[in-house]
Amino acid sequence: MKPPRDSGDNDSRSEHRRGDRGAYQRYLDGMDSSMRQKVALVAAHLRSQGKVADMGMGSGTGSYTLAALYPSLDVVGVDLDPTMVEMASQRYNLQNLDFVVGDIAKEVFSEGTLDAIINSSVLHHVTSFTGYSYAEAGKAIAVQVRALKENGVILIRDFLASEAGDVLLDLPCDDGDDSDDPEGCSTSRLFEKFAGDFRSLSESPGFVYEKLQGTAAGPPRLANRSRYRLPLRFANEFVLRKDYRRDYQKEAKEEYCYYTQREFENVLGSLGLRVLVSIPLYNPWIVNNRYKGKFSLWDESGSAIDFPATNYIIAGEKVAQGQGVRMREGQPKPSLNFLRLEYYRHRSTGRVFDLVRRPNRTLDVLPWFESDGDLFVVARSSYPRPILRASCRVNAANASLDGASAAGYITEPISVIQGDSPIGTTICEILSAAGISDDAIVHIDTGSSYYPSPGGLEEEVTSVLVRISDAFVPRATDNRTGFTSAGRVMAMEAQQLLRSAQVGGLLDARLEMNAYELLLQRGRRVGPWIGESISLENRSDVVPKNEVGTVLSREHRRCFARSCEKESTGFLEVHCSEFEELDASGEVLRQVTLEYVKASSLSHNTISVAVLCQDGDDIWIGVDDADLPAAQSFTGNSELLVAPAWRIPKEICSLEPAMAWVASQLELEYGIVAASMSVLGGRYHPSLGATPEVVHAIAIEIGEIRSTARPLLWLNLKELIVSRKSIRDGHLRVVALRAAHALGLLQE
Repeated sequence: MKPPRDSGDNDSRSEHRRGDRGAYQRYLDGMDSSMRQKVALVAAHLRSQGKVADMGMGSGTGSYTLAALYPSLDVVGVDLDPTMVEMASQRYNLQNLDFVVGDIAKEVFSEGTLDAIINSSVLHHVTSFTGYSYAEAGKAIAVQVRALKENGVILIRDFLASEAGDVLLDLPCDDGDDSDDPEGCSTSRLFEKFAGDFRSLSESPGFVYEKLQGTAAGPPRLANRSRYRLPLRFANEFVLRKDYRRDYQKEAKEEYCYYTQREFENVLGSLGLRVLVSIPLYNPWIVNNRYKGKFSLWDESGSAIDFPATNYIIAGEKVAQGQGVRMREGQPKPSLNFLRLEYYRHRSTGRVFDLVRRPNRTLDVLPWFESDGDLFVVARSSYPRPILRASCRVNAANASLDGASAAGYITEPISVIQGDSPIGTTICEILSAAGISDDAIVHIDTGSSYYPSPGGLEEEVTSVLVRISDAFVPRATDNRTGFTSAGRVMAMEAQQLLRSAQVGGLLDARLEMNAYELLLQRGRRVGPWIGESISLENRSDVVPKNEVGTVLSREHRRCFARSCEKESTGFLEVHCSEFEELDASGEVLRQVTLEYVKASSLSHNTISVAVLCQDGDDIWIGVDDADLPAAQSFTGNSELLVAPAWRIPKEICSLEPAMAWVASQLELEYGIVAASMSVLGGRYHPSLGATPEVVHAIAIEIGEIRSTARPLLWLNLKELIVSRKSIRDGHLRVVALRAAHALGLLQE
């Protein structure tokens, strides 16, 4: 339905490229947070070129945005309504964009013709208008998967059903009247009406609830709240749409939630898809403006229940027949003696530190090239990292605080452990295995060296930026993993990687840091920040300021002496397990024995903090001048600037209470009283080959400082970024770069 173009069309693809990506800011400024998140999460799993279908595109705005931001992609918007398709075709006119009429639950594209498929908040329409049959969603996904090429990706962004169970729901009864008018009645009255109207297309609409009187169940109830007992699934259905009052009749027809997270993963796995990302999403604006203070959820014992996710995204890759789609941890195995526990005693305090040694230096090799003014990096995609699945099967407390499921397949740098060969030879060998010949290498630059997780891991990583001559195309890499495949190496635009990290689509911290380093070294903009925004109040003379140069030139310290196992508190443990790779039917394809390190009594989760203060035009970040045996092992001296960070107790299983716990620890240990807190980008894994640890970065604005024996050093954030090669703590590098990005300090 798209009109033909002549050769002089000003919207041709060559004219639409934007060189330094300056137009990103204009496009993204016009999007709401939901659209920004959608585009970033989608782009994280797309090839730099190919054909993409946007299913159920509605107005076509999302399809247009994707085509405008990624002119090398051919985007096709699909919708069942011919009028919508015609209007979108008339409104949006780009060379790489088409719109077609089609039913997303039926064949629209021929088998094996698409590189990616996007379903954004549309599959619940399939179930709602087919008798609320959840199986219809699975059938629609299966039809779409047939249209994918091998290694093609399907992305589903929709709502998430909860597991079974009853809850107590408290709702305001004084914020409106007691009528049946959805636009004027109270929230509690709207709930009672919704309980009768929900799934109104059904022969028996609605659901059963119990209105509770007094305080017979749960904690004390506020006087202006009504309390109801009902299944959590229906409570979530109501709170997700309680503010959509003008469209009440339409909303009452639809059922948002059909599959649980486990069911989504099982459906994709059964279709031969390798799950790359599976994560509940929380729109900060919705949480702050429509959830907090607007209702309360409790379990039957009176414990508070987390807010429902505002959305959910799952990405699955179609793999070749005979390749694995998921990993699981099998039986324990005898030690391989690859990871070794060592012990160090602090000479002054007597405290004994456990440290796990990973032998030899790790090199993160980042090939890059420039195309039409954009910087592209070449990375491993869908690389097997089964250690991320460690202990999750037997201990739910080790699940990520944000509810994400560890997929076991990761996008990461091309990394190698350096042996006896010189660094140049090592780089050429690993790139040759990735399909990049020696003739394609233009030059090699050293990036930075850092310790990914120095609190317990003796590992030093050096990044190497390698300029290559050709525009890279996806290709399989030599498989040295022991599993059925080692994924592929593929090119991704550098700013695209950063946007993905900001919304939880990129799980490897080292690839993110390398992308920052490449862009900053080349004097390029890093693009707009699209994660949760940070707003700081001006607080003059609250913090004692330190000069970055003075701190970096402080006297060296050497605080540790060797200790032994009998003096250890047993904080860390080295485990060895057999990891199994499974196919779509659940059959074991390969078994590989691997070692990993974990905290013995705490969860896999860490929270790392950017403690921030604004004074006039300057932003100051609080860092700890710590002493760690990992630093002493590599440099001979123990001093190390680190971000305040804590392993989270196992009994804390979600992000909101974990952040509150960290705020209390910040005050207890450093005397810092938090004025506000915000999530600082998506979670990340610091060392994928050694530990299942997952880190959640947050920003805390300082309210006041109370006296403490352990004060933080306050450094100018912009000056610290200029001196970033001196930041050896991986956690500090991540939170400092993200905070500077979020606050606009990297755009200058």
